[in-house]
Amino acid sequence: MRISILTVCPELFCSFLQSHEVKRAAKRSGAEVEVIDIREFAPGSFRHIDDSPYGGGRGMVLRCQPVADAVESVKRRGTEDRKDSGRKVSVRTILLSPAGTVYDQKKARELAAQDHLILICGHYEGFDARIYSWADELVSVGDYILTGGELPAMTVADSVLRLLEGNLKEGGAGEESFENGLLEYPQYTKPAEFRGQKVPEVLLSGDHEAVRKWRLEAALKETMERRPDLLEGRKFTEEEKALLGEMENQQDSREQHQ
Repeated sequence: MRISILTVCPELFCSFLQSHEVKRAAKRSGAEVEVIDIREFAPGSFRHIDDSPYGGGRGMVLRCQPVADAVESVKRRGTEDRKDSGRKVSVRTILLSPAGTVYDQKKARELAAQDHLILICGHYEGFDARIYSWADELVSVGDYILTGGELPAMTVADSVLRLLEGNLKEGGAGEESFENGLLEYPQYTKPAEFRGQKVPEVLLSGDHEAVRKWRLEAALKETMERRPDLLEGRKFTEEEKALLGEMENQQDSREQHQ
């Protein structure tokens, strides 16, 4: 896996590139993260990468030429590096934009299956719209506005790197929030009691089946309370239906005794 991040602010990635997650992915999975300065592809001594928008308006817009040349250069170099691989390599170019599809865990898994990701970070008032044709898709990390696409690019890169083979303990990812459409169940560690708050007895019982059932029920309850939208249209298993029925009965019983 190679992740190429195209940005006008490469200095923002210094700490990210030195992070444990990136180094671990490089060591265990052979992943590579590179940061490309779009300014290097702008002509002239002033490296002119933006300009005022046609039709007037506030702010500056990223010009087509530096971004297009940066994308083409990264793709060309990647092709040359893989000439002797003997297999077709998958490349996905993502433009980080609030106009894109909202990013989720399903998309993270989809991107983790690629061989090469190219992440294009916007800045200023956005891109010249013609730049969109150099991307395979637009992705947004949420319905809010940031100064640029650098933080979203780190978010995407981190979520993808941790899914690569060898980065997590076997089966570890499957229990995390969003992997099975539910939020993760509550976690506890020592001490068993802290300032009057006790760890649920079932987690101390040593009964693995009881613990598994409790965790599933807790995940359902957590999702219902905090993110009920995740349950809309969900196909519940028979066990989940039974647990939901028990939870409803318990709720009805509590209401009757109030």
